[in-house]
Amino acid sequence: MTTATDFTQLSATAAALVPGIVVADVIVTDRAPWSGVVAAGDTLTIVDLYGNQAVDTLFYGAADHSLRYSAQTTIAAQGNIFLTTGSVIRDQESQPMMTIVADEVGNHDTIGGACSQESNTLRYGHHTKHQHACVENFLIEGSRHGLGKADLVGNINFFMNVPVDPDGSLGIVDGLSAPGKRLALRADTDTLVLISNCPQINNPCNGFDPTAIRLIITTPGVDGQV
Repeated sequence: MTTATDFTQLSATAAALVPGIVVADVIVTDRAPWSGVVAAGDTLTIVDLYGNQAVDTLFYGAADHSLRYSAQTTIAAQGNIFLTTGSVIRDQESQPMMTIVADEVGNHDTIGGACSQESNTLRYGHHTKHQHACVENFLIEGSRHGLGKADLVGNINFFMNVPVDPDGSLGIVDGLSAPGKRLALRADTDTLVLISNCPQINNPCNGFDPTAIRLIITTPGVDGQV
């Protein structure tokens, strides 16, 4: 099995879950945000370098930010609250934005939401209010694209484990991922991807120790050749 150290040292071509010509290769450090446009037909590989790291993610139309990921239409269309290979990320008009084309974990959350300074205070005590959180990451990175607080919607939490009990209660528990686990999303339309590499330290979503992730964007070669 390839180790986490291997995935920090592997070439982008080798680390990408879907073969193609590499157009971007970024290490997103622990607690940091990232954003970028994935062109239609290109594939974004997300690598959980050290394991058990939640990757909070939002999606917007690259040319029209009023088009955005909708948890409601995505869940309704697939009849499942969890995402894995074959799941289609849809906007509020139920149009495809991105499709998960490969997944080494098999279960990703749509309902846990993003941590914020306010929710930290409510859940973990007033002494946590100063702690950086995903909503702040989204606002900082989103401002680069003209997005503000009113533009934030419910997000996807890749690699985050949020089981739902028969009575409807849910919890945030130890992740199902492991060092070097990956998933790949193919863009169905030009899509702005906004990521918060979750800084949460008060629950197990990051194993109480946020770590870096790697993002690789590949585009198909001529006639499908790399």
